[in-house]
Amino acid sequence: TRSHIGNSIALFLMIGLMLPCFLFAMYEKDGLPFEKVLRNIIRTRFLTPRVRPYRTENFYAFLNRKEEKPIADTKTGSKAGRKKKAARR
Repeated sequence: TRSHIGNSIALFLMIGLMLPCFLFAMYEKDGLPFEKVLRNIIRTRFLTPRVRPYRTENFYAFLNRKEEKPIADTKTGSKAGRKKKAARR
């Protein structure tokens, strides 16, 4: 192609064609070659659904439940609250 399109354009064309091959040969992430990384990206983005079909169970939800009665009287400003305070004295 050098004789038809020139040296500089042929050089850029060769670099553009060889870059993916170099990427497949040299790139590695977390011990995986580029083919497996690319396969995982395609699988998670396009082939499988993003919404999980299950719900996790929160084993610690029972700690957040408040089954005990409150310590303080919630109606301290009302007449009932004043009567209770007067009866305690």
